[in-house]
Amino acid sequence: MHIKSAALNLADYLDEDTPAFMMGPPGIGKSAIARQIAVSRGWNLIDFRASTRDPVALMGLPDLSDATTKWKVPDEFPQVERDGEEGILFLDELNAAAPSMMAAMFGLVLDRRVGDYQLPPGWRVVAAGNRQADRAAAQRMPTALANRFAHIEVSADTSGDHDNVHVEHFNTIGVDPILIAFLRFRPALIHSMPTNDALAFPTPRSWEQAAKYIGKPSSRRLSLITGVVGEGAAAELEGFIRVYQNLPSLDLVLSKPDTTQLPADPAARFAISAGLARKVDERTFANAMVYMRRLPREFEIMFTVDAVRRDTKLSHTPTFTDWAVRNQDVTLG
Repeated sequence: MHIKSAALNLADYLDEDTPAFMMGPPGIGKSAIARQIAVSRGWNLIDFRASTRDPVALMGLPDLSDATTKWKVPDEFPQVERDGEEGILFLDELNAAAPSMMAAMFGLVLDRRVGDYQLPPGWRVVAAGNRQADRAAAQRMPTALANRFAHIEVSADTSGDHDNVHVEHFNTIGVDPILIAFLRFRPALIHSMPTNDALAFPTPRSWEQAAKYIGKPSSRRLSLITGVVGEGAAAELEGFIRVYQNLPSLDLVLSKPDTTQLPADPAARFAISAGLARKVDERTFANAMVYMRRLPREFEIMFTVDAVRRDTKLSHTPTFTDWAVRNQDVTLG
């Protein structure tokens, strides 16, 4: 299921205190789902990497000060006094751990106990891992451990519509609008696992890194982005950047929306829609809408949704009210 559906399922499992395991390809935002839910609820999240531990580490060190041995629990496990009464213990890369480590997790996941340590009542267990087919060091999870989790299969959102969750996230964090436009134009490249031994390939995580190099000199840009998302995806982005750079000036569009030339190429239309969505404010929104209404409706919707999600004040303008009346079938989500 796509990220949004996965987040809804995880939220319900958390409400009922059901341990949940999110499985999916690398780089699509599994850990981000857990972190965003924790932030929205005012919870802490503790990331425990099972793949870097051994079973003895779960028990802690022995305390021999008394007649009987007690165990000093790992300090990183949740402590109410320090970490709060509610939170998420996030077991990332769980199925990349050694089989002995996964076996040691049985009690922690189901009984909420390991050695002398008891997970506080308000803390929930969430785990994540990659699929074995992704060649990401994933192991087969023991059935006894798997049966202790509710399972959420997470997939990348490669739809091209305005509700694409990855593009929406990039808009929210303010990445370069050129990348926003490109991924709207080529949504299939949002996530593409390699079919060979390539080490760099496109994922939402790697695109977020690639966006940092869009503004580099053209003589270096292609090689830098290739090192992050791979040769094919980088070459397509480079071609798109050149289209973007040949667009009419956005200032010209906003000053003369009735007469400024409209791009005919689909890639250029995606590009100018994203560029305007990032640039407009309450003063220029109306002129931008005049220009966008000269393009096919899909681009007008894309522009408006992206602009309003970036700046919610735009939703209180007469321009938006008029648009909403004309597009009652569109939801902002």
